[in-house]
Parts: sequence; C-alpha cells; structure tokens
Amino acid sequence: MELDVASLWILIAAALVLLMTPALGLFYGGMTRATGVVNMMLMSFSAAAITAIVWVLWGYSVSAGEPAIAGIIGNPISDFALHATPESGLLAAGFAGTFAMISVAIISGAIADRSRFAPWLMFVPLWVTLVYAPVAFWVWGGGMLSADGFLGKIFGEAIDFAGGAVVHTNAGVAALVLALKLGQRHNFHDRPQPHNTPLVMLGAGLLWFGWFGFNAGAATTIEQAGLIWVNTLAAPGAAVLGWIMVEKMRGARPSSLGVASGLVSGLVAITPSCADIAPWAAMLLGVLAGAGSAWAVNLKWKLGYDDSLDVVGVHLVSGIIGTLFLGFFAMPTAESAGGLFYGGGTGQLVAQFMALLVVIVFSAAMTWVIATVIEKISPWRVPAEIEIAGIDATEHNESGYQLMTK
Repeated sequence: MELDVASLWILIAAALVLLMTPALGLFYGGMTRATGVVNMMLMSFSAAAITAIVWVLWGYSVSAGEPAIAGIIGNPISDFALHATPESGLLAAGFAGTFAMISVAIISGAIADRSRFAPWLMFVPLWVTLVYAPVAFWVWGGGMLSADGFLGKIFGEAIDFAGGAVVHTNAGVAALVLALKLGQRHNFHDRPQPHNTPLVMLGAGLLWFGWFGFNAGAATTIEQAGLIWVNTLAAPGAAVLGWIMVEKMRGARPSSLGVASGLVSGLVAITPSCADIAPWAAMLLGVLAGAGSAWAVNLKWKLGYDDSLDVVGVHLVSGIIGTLFLGFFAMPTAESAGGLFYGGGTGQLVAQFMALLVVIVFSAAMTWVIATVIEKISPWRVPAEIEIAGIDATEHNESGYQLMTK
C-alpha cells in the first residue's frame, strides 16, 4: 500500500506530539531549582521510554481493543504486542502512544524537588495501564462515555477531540493526588521561583509547536484541519492576555513564567474543543482559561497542597474549563445538536459534565491506590537533608550545570 497524504500527516503529527514530552522536560526543568533540573527532565524522558514499551505490549489494546470486563476496558491479551493489528493500523497505535507519553509525564511536575526516582519508574507503567488506557477506551475506544457506551446512551456522548478529559483532567487529578500524598516541600512557604526562565520559555514554545500535531493529527478533512489550526493558534494567544490581566489585577508585573503558563493553559483548554468551536469562541475560551488558571495557581498557597509546578492550576483547571465550554459553545453537527448557546439545549453540557465527573472520580481513586501500593514498596520522599541539598546529586550522581572557576 502506498503512503497517502493522510497517513503522511499522521506520521508528522505523531512526531510533533512525541517532541512535546522532551519539551515538557525543558518547561518543567526550568521551573525547578538548579539542583533538581536533571531529575525533572529525566522524569519526562523516562515516562516516554516506559510508556513506549507498555503501549506496544498491552496499553494500546486496553485503550482500543475488543471490549472486555463488561466493556470497561479493551482486552489486553487479544492484541498483545500489537500482533493482531494490521500494518495499516500500526500508525494509529503509534500516534495514540505519544498521547499516553505526554499524559503521564504531565503528572511529574506536581512532585518536583522531593520525589525519589525509583517510585516514579514504578508509577508510570501502572498509571498508564490502570488509569490512562481505560479512560482513553471510555472516550475514544467505544467505551462507556462514547455514543455506544452505557453512560453515553444515558447522558449523551461527550466531545473530547484531543484530550481535555482523557489527558489533562485525568493527569491533573493524578497530579493533585500525588502532591497530597507526598506533602509539602521544605521551602514551600518561601514560594520558590524558577531557576532558568529561558529554559521555561523554550519548553513552552516547543510545546506550542508540537500541539498543532496534538490537536490536528486526527483531522479528517482539510476544513476541519484548518479550523483546528486556527483555534490552536488563537486560544493560547488569548490565554496569555487573560493570565496577564489577572497578574495586573493582583498588582504584579507581567512575567515570563506567567506568559509561558498562560500559553499552556490556553493550549490545554482548546484541546477538547479544537474541532468543534468557532475561532471567536476559541479566543473567548483562551481568555477564560488563562484568567481561570492564573487565579487557580494561587489556591495552593491558601489550601496548602504543594503542586510544585502548577499542574493542577494549569492542566486540571483549564482541562475542565475547555471540556465544559463545549456544553455552551459547541457548533451543531450531524451527530450533535450543539451547545446551549447554539440552541442545542443542555444535553451537551450534561454529557460534558458527566464525562468529567467519571474521569475525576476514577483517576483520583486509582491514582491514590497506585501511589499507596508503591509507597509500601519504595518510599516516595527523599530524606529532608537530601531535599534541601538537591536531589540531582544523590538520585543521579549528576548536575545540571558544571560551573568552573579559574
């Protein structure tokens, strides 16, 4: 079979999404202390490496295989190591695997500067297998939240084109659970600042670049691809303005970290809705997401949970905003009556809310169980003295910077 244009685009899009996980390592690495940058980057790279193996062996089967266990998951045995997937289907499996990589890597930002590496290596395959893959099956693989699933038949099918619930809400909830599980850093109340803002900005720029593959990779027509491209351009731009607006209202000056975080919040928010809202609505969504996440990141100081790199404030909050936004502003299609403001009634909003509720409850419960089991095997936290000195030297025998003086 010759390589057609559509398949070629998926190849390119998958490569773009693959780039996002190392980009996330740069983004997170710059936000940590200088003595934890190696550990932070390795958490992203190891997430990608381990997920690649899990996805080929059984992860893709769980997320997209024949229904098993009363349709709760795909059968991991029926297509073990993708032996039953035709060559034409391997491209879809590979593309889906890059989504799993970035999803679990996102979680690592919540436990920066205090997590041992060994528990993280155990967490990645368990979370991808027991949390991410089942949720992906429910929404994208014909599971219970799809049109043919039992919740989809009751409440209506949720729209999640590229992962507002499956990726960002799912990972954001898991990040909150791990942050609570590990507790606060020793210097939490000092509000530690990023050690390398240029690294943060570079990571954010590469994430935006890769996100065009993330959102548009599954486009089926040139018209849909064009809409997705413009929305993925407009929403993060508007989100930066929304974030800056909140910073100004607080009396603070616009910051590079705020611009980078606002950009990512807009990208997160447009992910579920990129193919189903108009460009003007994408800009409105961006402003709401940027402002909402800018407000939400301060909650950790008030409530006392130590989400080190604002995974909860950015990914969970903007993921929820973007997913619910469809209930109001989704354009009518042949399959959907559209959102509330398009005359579609409350049906789509109910479907979006129920999908979020199911994902949040499931992700929180399963992540807590996984984290607790791992804690019994290998404690998550490094000793206090190592955390204060920095974990790169003890966990990896490396340093992010070799500063030589004569």
